[in-house]
Amino acid sequence: MATGNAALRAFLHGLPGVDEAGVHARVADLATRSVKTTAKAHAIDLAIRMVDLTTLEGADTPGKVRALAAKALLPDPADRGVPPVAAVCVYPDLVPVAVHALRGSSVGVASVATSFPAGRAPLEARLLDTRAAVADGATEIDMVIDRGAFLAGDYRKVYEEIVAVKEVCARPDGEPAHLKVILETGELAGYDDVRRASWLAMHAGADFIKTSTGKVAPAATPAVTLVMLQAVRDFRAATGRQVGVKPAGGIRTTKDALRNLVLVNETAGPDWLDPRWFRIGASSLLNDLLMQRAKLTTGTYPGPDYYSAD
Repeated sequence: MATGNAALRAFLHGLPGVDEAGVHARVADLATRSVKTTAKAHAIDLAIRMVDLTTLEGADTPGKVRALAAKALLPDPADRGVPPVAAVCVYPDLVPVAVHALRGSSVGVASVATSFPAGRAPLEARLLDTRAAVADGATEIDMVIDRGAFLAGDYRKVYEEIVAVKEVCARPDGEPAHLKVILETGELAGYDDVRRASWLAMHAGADFIKTSTGKVAPAATPAVTLVMLQAVRDFRAATGRQVGVKPAGGIRTTKDALRNLVLVNETAGPDWLDPRWFRIGASSLLNDLLMQRAKLTTGTYPGPDYYSAD
């Protein structure tokens, strides 16, 4: 694929337009699907395994990250049958703390490098940010695109910056850190832009495309997630390469999570129903999943203070 700006523009603007009314109708239809009791138990455990347990606040401390890591490993100390989450997501300076706390486990360490959440820093600074996080042991990098460049039509700049970040995710002594590219869909101009940004990120080498930073509203709406799932499905059909999807921001309840799993199954297909290909960025979702799981297991809800605050 040619990567000059004119060629990228021609390709991206040649993608089929998104039928907005059709997307909303499809989302509304899928929202009516119910998950029965046996399947619901499996779906809740799957959703737990897909969570990127996240803390991205200026007041984050090493102690808070260690507590989050402990919860990621053992979400419910009273029920060791609850699976661990997929990853813990932190700022780059706290990666060493998370890596130490999660050493030897299956839980990944994701870091929002690249001058999160705005991404408005020189490329070299963002690359240094990424190199440091990878060197400290991050297994996943969640990068933000330059939305200003994208909205101005400078697709080549966005493409080349994703390629550059992807290159510094490499490790000479092991697997490269997976690259999740955050589109910040709440700042894009509409569903056509979401589709174009998805394809641009995937062609540049994204391992995942991610809706949002969680700092801008609206974040991970079902309609946006549907459009991105269509994009990864069509991209695999065209190229043979599978890319993951991560909705983040605003997914707070078990009902929200299960609706996302229905979206995945009915849009991209069951191949994406795996933490390797679908994640949920969340800080408050896990407790609700644990409460609903306990209700299925014991018949009663735990008290509101039963689980630790994330």
